[in-house]
Amino acid sequence: MAAPKKGRSASAQSKPGRSLALILIAIVGLTGGMFASGNTTPRLGIDLAGGTSITLEAKADQGSAINKANMDTAVEIMNRRVNGLGVSEAEVQTQGDRNIIVNIPKGTNSKEARDQVGTTAKLYFRPVLAQEATGAVAGTASPSATADASSSASPSSTASPSSSASGTGEKASSSSSPSATATSQGRAVTDALKADSTPSSSASASSSAKASASPSASASGTDAESAALQAKYASLDCSKESVRTKAGEGVKPEDATVACGEISGVWYKYLLGPSAVAGTEIDKASAVFDTQGASGWQVTMDFNSAGTKKFADVTAQLAQNTQPQNEFAIVLDGNVVSSPYVSSSITGGNAQISGSFTQEEAQNLANMLSYGALPLSFKEQSVTTVTAALGGDQLHAGLLAGAIGLALVVIYLVAYYRGLSLIAIASLLVSAALTYVLMSLLGPAIGFALNLPAVCGAIVAIGITADSFIVYFERIRDEIREGRTLRPAVERAWPRARRTILVSDFVSFLAAAVLFIVTVGKVQGFAFTLGLTTVLDVVVVFFFTKPLMTLVARRKFFANGHKWSGLDPKSLGAQPPIRRTRRPAGPAGPVETKEA
Repeated sequence: MAAPKKGRSASAQSKPGRSLALILIAIVGLTGGMFASGNTTPRLGIDLAGGTSITLEAKADQGSAINKANMDTAVEIMNRRVNGLGVSEAEVQTQGDRNIIVNIPKGTNSKEARDQVGTTAKLYFRPVLAQEATGAVAGTASPSATADASSSASPSSTASPSSSASGTGEKASSSSSPSATATSQGRAVTDALKADSTPSSSASASSSAKASASPSASASGTDAESAALQAKYASLDCSKESVRTKAGEGVKPEDATVACGEISGVWYKYLLGPSAVAGTEIDKASAVFDTQGASGWQVTMDFNSAGTKKFADVTAQLAQNTQPQNEFAIVLDGNVVSSPYVSSSITGGNAQISGSFTQEEAQNLANMLSYGALPLSFKEQSVTTVTAALGGDQLHAGLLAGAIGLALVVIYLVAYYRGLSLIAIASLLVSAALTYVLMSLLGPAIGFALNLPAVCGAIVAIGITADSFIVYFERIRDEIREGRTLRPAVERAWPRARRTILVSDFVSFLAAAVLFIVTVGKVQGFAFTLGLTTVLDVVVVFFFTKPLMTLVARRKFFANGHKWSGLDPKSLGAQPPIRRTRRPAGPAGPVETKEA
């Protein structure tokens, strides 16, 4: 019988304790890290722990490209918004090239969270050229707001009959004499709308017309564009939701547009000039309660240096106009949230949006303004809400399925491999321990969450791991059938079994990697778990199963082929060992007889 090759195999055979010590040290170290970090259980996904999962698809908006930089910026802004709600365990991450997954844990207002992450929050301050009530009796009072020293506006639900703004620290009088000079933007557009406006709008338009003899300076740049905008304004019916959502769709900040806003349950349509100040020039926004007045909850905004100058310039120009052209509209995502009028230039670098806000509405608006606008628009693809009770039931069902699968594998190993099943069960326990510890550590490290598909991947991995043991055991049995004893059989079987195990695990890992790359959503949990357990299978087989088998081969119970060892030569049908026999040496030549 040929002796096993010296070198690597002989070293592994003689010192298997080193490999066993290495993997045990790794397990102890990882377990210690798990307890030290405080993450002693895997992080559960929404479908197991309960909560809301929102899938958003990016859409190119006003020339913004869907690229990694914009997607990463959107994730960062969404994360800050959700955390601004007081949600510390929310997960916001990209999946694929144009999808963002937002996972909100249980106990969070899902509707509020959806509004926060899905709202683009693009804020612009635009001059009002004309306004008119729609869906109400003609002559309805113009929407307005109460203002204080900084600048003030009411939210869409305010009912104040007048508005004012001042930059001096005192209330400005609403009866201040308006200047007869209107902006060149508003003159031409409002003149063209005189015939279709309400009385209040018509009066403003007439005043503007008297002050201007040259309507060539249109807000939209050309007569054709101005006429199209005027026609759109005239036909705009803001009482219809389908019309409101598309009113200012696709309009660039530097273009004039139309928009809708709700005041005391009545929808108003607005004709607005180009953006004078953008929301990106807001340095800070916060929700405060007006304890000295009757304004209630307000949103205060502090502009940066560039925004302060622009705001002072535009309010100085608006203060010279008559109503409604002395108003500026605060436009958030295409909707007018308020339109205060200005009586003097505001140079303080801050403004207030005040009125009938609730505390929640004020905080949400301040939250969105503080953290900036999203660089892209997003469409809600799917929303999945799972109650905590349902999540617990699914977790229990997943664990039960895993336990049943593991029990069936153990029963098969014991029935077929008998004593060898102890090695297989020990290897399964080591693999399970490594999987559990790594899942617990990967939760806070990379945001891995154990969801229901991931549990399925772990269950499938039980079979993959057991398959590696079976390949090795069968190779050993083949060697014993050929008449070899256990110790050389263990070493001779390993090279062939090793190649088969590596090829099998490589195919499984490749399938998991492809599945992880091409899929979106929870299926990635299945792919990630399958890939992780496949890698661990290789580690366990090389550093635990093989060295342990080498040690076991030295025990008489296995080496002598006990019938309960699973390696009994008789039950395996082993052939008698092939022995080399020496032929008797013949005489070198003919033997000559000697004569007596």
